[in-house]
Amino acid sequence: MPDFESIISAIAQEVSKQTDKGKVASYIPELSCIDSNKFGISILDKDGKAYTIGDSKERFSIQSISKVLSLSMAFSLLGERIWERVGVEPSGDPFNHLSLLEMENGIPRNPLINAGALVVSDILVSHLKHPKADFLEYVRRIAGDDSINYDESVALSERKTGFRNYAAANLIKSFNNLENEVETVLDFYFHCCSLSMSCEQLVRVFYIFMNRGNCLQNNNYLDLSKVKRINAIMLTCGFYDEAGEFAFEVGLPGKSGVGGGIVALLPNEFCVATWSPGLNEKGNSKLGMMALEKLTTVTGLSIF
Repeated sequence: MPDFESIISAIAQEVSKQTDKGKVASYIPELSCIDSNKFGISILDKDGKAYTIGDSKERFSIQSISKVLSLSMAFSLLGERIWERVGVEPSGDPFNHLSLLEMENGIPRNPLINAGALVVSDILVSHLKHPKADFLEYVRRIAGDDSINYDESVALSERKTGFRNYAAANLIKSFNNLENEVETVLDFYFHCCSLSMSCEQLVRVFYIFMNRGNCLQNNNYLDLSKVKRINAIMLTCGFYDEAGEFAFEVGLPGKSGVGGGIVALLPNEFCVATWSPGLNEKGNSKLGMMALEKLTTVTGLSIF
């Protein structure tokens, strides 16, 4: 195993010197007031040893990173039937574009764009007795951490400004690919996106995708076949229209969120999370992308 401690220390030092830290997301008002100088990185290795530096204990809105978690829960409930309602192809478009949805009769390209996550949300709303409480409990159990919670102010902020998500949900509903009321599905979706976690908490949750479906407490949440497929979707679709660039530069399955978080993993080796709120023009954390490229280059550890 590489000396992760000294490696992330050097990476944090290097990225802190960057003058261009990207732009904090402003279209969700609650996110716009986050300090763009924040930076944290956490690594959890296969033996459960943690390495952290910077603002890695500070919680932030994980936003689209939650789409992987809602997908994993829906996939475990529905199995292969889930792919009848959502595809597995990269979209090549920004996360909130609607044009493909119209052309492809309400079947979203993949579960990690907004439209796909809305269909996954609809599945969970249909299958769970108390969707918001049950999903939160699922995430808490995997992490072994009951302090993880929704940020209600972020969820409200998203509801007030989520016009494209309303448009996408209504379009999907018009093609009969939503079973529940649009408002109900969106309320659940906005809450998922508002989940608040730190880098340290994120690596504990995403440990299951690195560790063959088993959490740190050695409870199994997904079989190997499902882990393989979710990791494949993260690699090809986890960064929207920058997924190819991330595979090229970093070479790990992962997922970003407009809150500035990125989580990535090397199966059977380690899981890593970074947080830096400033985004590049594609909506991914500018310093997070840089830090992860440096990590895999220095260690020589990627899936390629």
